Amino acid sequence: MCIIVLTIIFLTHFSVKMLTLVSGSIHVFVLFLPQDVFLICFSLVSPASFENVRAKWYPEVRHHCPKTPIILVGTKLDLRDDKDTIEKLKEKKLSPIIYPQSLALAKEIGAVKYLECSALTQRGLKTVFDEAIRAVLCPQPANKPSRRKCNIL
Repeated sequence: MCIIVLTIIFLTHFSVKMLTLVSGSIHVFVLFLPQDVFLICFSLVSPASFENVRAKWYPEVRHHCPKTPIILVGTKLDLRDDKDTIEKLKEKKLSPIIYPQSLALAKEIGAVKYLECSALTQRGLKTVFDEAIRAVLCPQPANKPSRRKCNIL
């Protein structure tokens, strides 16, 4: 499980702090407050990781930072269609997390965005960080549809 926090120091300078939280280390979380945006990440090939977003990580983030925007990020995109990975999941009567499932969870937790990426192939990775910056510099009004008014080149 990984929660990435992004802090804007000045509008012309960005500081990215990455914190990986695992079971039993939530108390460390409060040391990294306040933050401008949270990236709550889960593995697209781990249903347990996906469920932990709802059961563990989202409640923790909202408890400490009720108004901080959240971006939900599905990781290991390269493995979702990998035959060996799918076979291993099938042996456990599991399957990879598909886009509609993740999008529904993002809406459920009020995430400002849902994105998928692969660190291995770099697919979608730049977009994750671009959207994190955009979420801070161009915040969306609550309960209104997304309208892009900020371009990051």
